[in-house]
Amino acid sequence: MNPTKKDFSLVDFLIQNALIIILILLAALATWKNPNFLSANNIKNVGINIGPRFLIALGVSGCLITRGTDLSAGRMVGLGACIAGTLLQNASYSQKFFPDLGDMNIFLVLLMAVVICGFMGMLNGLVISRLKVPPFISSLGFQTIVYGACLVYTGAVPLGGYRKDYTDLATRNYFGIPLFVIIAAVVGGLMWFLYNKTRHGKYMYAIGGNENAAEVSGVNVSRSLVKIYTLAACLYAFAGFLIGAKAGGANVNTGFGYELEAIASCTIGGVSTTGGIGRVSGILIGVMVFEMLKSSLQFLGVDTSYQYIVQGLVIITAVALDLRKYLAKR
Repeated sequence: MNPTKKDFSLVDFLIQNALIIILILLAALATWKNPNFLSANNIKNVGINIGPRFLIALGVSGCLITRGTDLSAGRMVGLGACIAGTLLQNASYSQKFFPDLGDMNIFLVLLMAVVICGFMGMLNGLVISRLKVPPFISSLGFQTIVYGACLVYTGAVPLGGYRKDYTDLATRNYFGIPLFVIIAAVVGGLMWFLYNKTRHGKYMYAIGGNENAAEVSGVNVSRSLVKIYTLAACLYAFAGFLIGAKAGGANVNTGFGYELEAIASCTIGGVSTTGGIGRVSGILIGVMVFEMLKSSLQFLGVDTSYQYIVQGLVIITAVALDLRKYLAKR
């Protein structure tokens, strides 16, 4: 037995899991200072927050696994929320966006938001796969395009006065479990199946591992990338629809910065920014950890301005630790 080797293994474990360890200690401190942190009500609220953010992280994960990224995620969330918001207002609301519009079916509105955002995601995927524009640049461009489209559509008017059947989605429970948590579990299960049991999932990991080798072995890389970015945008729209219901309103800045949270959550959960690695269960853990971080800081009374600084440091640290793993394997 080599004690030196054992010591290094312990040090390596602590470094690789530093964020999770620190966040667990932070949660313990928050519980010690305020026992309500672990109350059933707060845990339920955290679960409701996790639901839509898990969908966003799932969308981003496919892009990261293929060595890409999607900086348009937050703006897509905002577009989805605004589309839903303009179509699901009370008929009696004085500032109704479409005054002559009757009550639309809530599932039809969700479908419309998903299709419109999915179309934008498809265009993003085409630019990346056919024009060979780096995902960072393409998604940065689409981030601005989507934001501009949302400004044109809404006229930068804040939206509110939502129908009760829409806002009730955020408070509805089944057997004591919030609907948002159930939706996240169902979508997570479907994504697990897609990633692990289908040809699409195998192609995705193959592209992330070695795109050239995947293409040589018969994988249609271009088509796969378009599917990945289209699916991601559909998930963002779904998340935006849920976030709008929870907030009871929306505007063009809804979802701003959510893409960075999603990338950090994926990286904390083991999705490698170097491609080819990532599991749905890990993504869920990453989202939970990041939401517990925000909740802990709130319960500790940390000023909102400093919370943004801490979240930024977590994002940088998560990516740095991921790159450290990659370099250690080379």
